[in-house]
Amino acid sequence: MNSVDVSVVVPLFNERESLPELVAWIDRVAVGHAFSYEIIMVDDGSTDGSWECIEELKAHYPALRGIGFARNYGKSAALYCGFEAARGEVVITMDADLQDSPDEIPELRRMVLEEGFDLVSGWKKQRHDPVGKRWPSKFFNWTARAASGIRLHDFNCGLKAYRRKVVKAIEVYGEMHRFIPILARQAGFRRIGEKVVEHRARKYGHSKFGLERMVKGYLDLITVLFMSHFGRSPMYFFGSLGTLMFLLGGGTTVWIIVDKLWKQFHALPLRPVAEQPLFYLAMLAVVLGVQLFLAGFLGELINRGSSDRNKYLIDKNL
Repeated sequence: MNSVDVSVVVPLFNERESLPELVAWIDRVAVGHAFSYEIIMVDDGSTDGSWECIEELKAHYPALRGIGFARNYGKSAALYCGFEAARGEVVITMDADLQDSPDEIPELRRMVLEEGFDLVSGWKKQRHDPVGKRWPSKFFNWTARAASGIRLHDFNCGLKAYRRKVVKAIEVYGEMHRFIPILARQAGFRRIGEKVVEHRARKYGHSKFGLERMVKGYLDLITVLFMSHFGRSPMYFFGSLGTLMFLLGGGTTVWIIVDKLWKQFHALPLRPVAEQPLFYLAMLAVVLGVQLFLAGFLGELINRGSSDRNKYLIDKNL
C-alpha cells in the first residue's frame, strides 16, 4: 500500500457524538495544508454506536479507515493495532473526545520532518480538567520524569507525533501507552521533543479517568523501567539478587554452626542451633536465593524462546 504524508490514529471508546466533528476538523486541516492523510479510528469495543458512526463517516471521507475490536481491550491495544496499520511518514495520535486540537497537526509534523525529532509529545500546559485529575497527573508525571530521566512535562498526553519507524519498532501493550517515550528511547530513538498544545474542555460525554488508572500507572512504570533495564536479561536482576541472598544466608548458617562447634569444643555455654531465630532466617535467605536464581534462569529461557507478540481479536475492518 502506498504511504501518505500523515496517519492520524484515534483510539476511541464510546465517543460517538464527537466523531463527525473530529473527522471533519482533521480533513479541513489536512486539505488546508495540502498533505495526503489517513485517519485510522480504532473502536475499542464501544457500545454506544461508535462503529456505526465510523461506517457512516467512511462514505463521506475516503481517507477514513476503521478497526473495531470485539470487546474492550484498552487504549494500548488500540494504539498497537493503529500503529500496525499506519502508512504515514508521520504518525499522529490524538484522543477522540475533542480535547486535542487537530490544528496542532501541521506543526507537530513539521517538528518531526524538519527538526529531526523521532517523537514529539504534547504538553497540556493549561488544562481544562478538574483538580482531582490535574494534581494526581502532575505527581505521576514528576515521578515518571525522575525515574526515566526523560524531561517531559506530560507523559500521558494523547496528542503525540512519531516518525513512522518509531511506531513500527515499539510494542505497546497492557497500559504502556503512558510510557511510549520510554519505550521509544529503549528502542534507540533518543530525539524526543515536546510542544505546548491546546487543551480544550470536554464537549461530549464524560472522562474515563479513575483512581484505578493511577494505581495501574505506577505499576506499569515499575514494569517498563524493569523491562528497559533487565527485559532482555532477567538473569542479571534475579540471578544477582538470588546469588547475594544465597551467599548471605549460607554464610550466616556456616557461621552459626562453626560458632556452636567452637563453643562445644571449649565446653562453653551454647544454644542449640534449632533454637536460634537467626538460623531460620538464614535458611529462608538460602531458599529465596535459590528461587530467585531459578526465576532468572526460567526468565532467560522464556525470553529466548518466545517471539510472539500480543494478539487482539478484530472482528470488523474497513
